[in-house]
Amino acid sequence: SSGINAEYGKEEEELRREKRKRSSTSESDSALGNDPKKVPSTQPLDNPPKSAALVHVHQHESAALAHVHQHESAPPSHVDQNENSANRRALEADEETPHTGPDDENRPSRGYEYCDHTADIQVHAWGSSLKEAFEECCIGMFGYMTDISTVQASDTFSLQAEGQDMESLLFHFMDEWLYAFCVEPFFIPNEINILEFDEQNFKISCEGYGEPFDLNKHPQGTEVKAITYSAMQIKQHDKGWDVYVIVDI
Repeated sequence: SSGINAEYGKEEEELRREKRKRSSTSESDSALGNDPKKVPSTQPLDNPPKSAALVHVHQHESAALAHVHQHESAPPSHVDQNENSANRRALEADEETPHTGPDDENRPSRGYEYCDHTADIQVHAWGSSLKEAFEECCIGMFGYMTDISTVQASDTFSLQAEGQDMESLLFHFMDEWLYAFCVEPFFIPNEINILEFDEQNFKISCEGYGEPFDLNKHPQGTEVKAITYSAMQIKQHDKGWDVYVIVDI
């Protein structure tokens, strides 16, 4: 069964990436128009998060299971003050931070980092629970595309994801969030909260706190074209979980 799922996942990934290559160029202009708030600029940044890259719109294979709405009140208090945000700021401020493992006594209880991987990038995330590790991995993806400290948690975006096993669930979870960024309303979160995590049936319901991407406010980082199954790992240990996902840039 695991072999069939793995083969299915590889075929599904190839179909997704081939379809995006064919459709991204032809659909970018019509989807984005000439709105300067939505059309990524090719002007260089003073201090880009990584290398500047054009953000493309790509065709998604299924209808989005998502919606966005304004907060009727302030976002949850934990969004700006939780350990998650503090850990990320500490890691991002230290360029010498090594690739941390569960035996590292100085490693925060949850967080993410980037590991070089040929022409792509590997997001390494961890948490005391699988839920936390998934949340961190997705925020790590967005952190590579812009400086998420510039994102204000003024809106909430809700979506669902499901898979055939835990690896495909992680793939679809990140892919749905990437899709939310690439089409209207071009939503980018600075926090993601998984509300329901069905580990038996491989289903997730979640929401993110953020706002529409705006080049006048958010620095342009490196484009993430697709999520991949390549070398994907989900590891449990006595201190929690570590996940590794390579994204196509």
